[in-house]
Amino acid sequence: MDASTDTGRIPVMDVRPVVECGRRPAKAVVGETFQVTATVFGEGHDVVGANVVLRDPDGRPGPWTPMRELAPGTDRWGARVTPSEAGRWTYLVEAWSDPVTGWRRAAEVKIPAGIDVGLVLEEGALLYERAASSVPEAAGRDTVLGTADALRDDSRSPADRLAAALAPEVDAVLAEHPLRERLTRSLPLPLLVERERALYGAWYEFFPRSESGQLDPPA
Repeated sequence: MDASTDTGRIPVMDVRPVVECGRRPAKAVVGETFQVTATVFGEGHDVVGANVVLRDPDGRPGPWTPMRELAPGTDRWGARVTPSEAGRWTYLVEAWSDPVTGWRRAAEVKIPAGIDVGLVLEEGALLYERAASSVPEAAGRDTVLGTADALRDDSRSPADRLAAALAPEVDAVLAEHPLRERLTRSLPLPLLVERERALYGAWYEFFPRSESGQLDPPA
């Protein structure tokens, strides 16, 4: 069985690290940071996003860890994660369509050019309202809803309304709580997390005396 899946409309492929297509666990050490990578791409001009989900030995998901494209145009995404305790963990990659980022890119072209300004601003207001529905109140929901109001405020210039949608405080909220559509998950992969001293034990076992260049004295 392949260690990744393309179930859903945002394919997630070639998730790494992986050992024997997921039949054996990758290994890490408590507190050791390692990188999870995957190939993620959307349909047509879709803008996509991705994140890693670590689950601890009790099955609890860890902090949401956003991924970034490692090199522009490669469709290869990565994020660094750190398991916090020993045991058998799992990890997977989630990929999703990112309509807010797609709207921003289009709006930054169309509004300065005067193309469909009213339509673009209303589309943005609707998107920000949808995005606000998934933001906890304490995490900045009112900030996102206020952006939707600003996009509809025809007492302001189109440029000012767009600037409100691109403000750093709005970016910060949506970076933590993005609007995720057409969510796709890879198959979970096993991760064995060992105590720190196991790292040295494994290193020692990998280099037996017969490989050190020193021979045992003859009997």
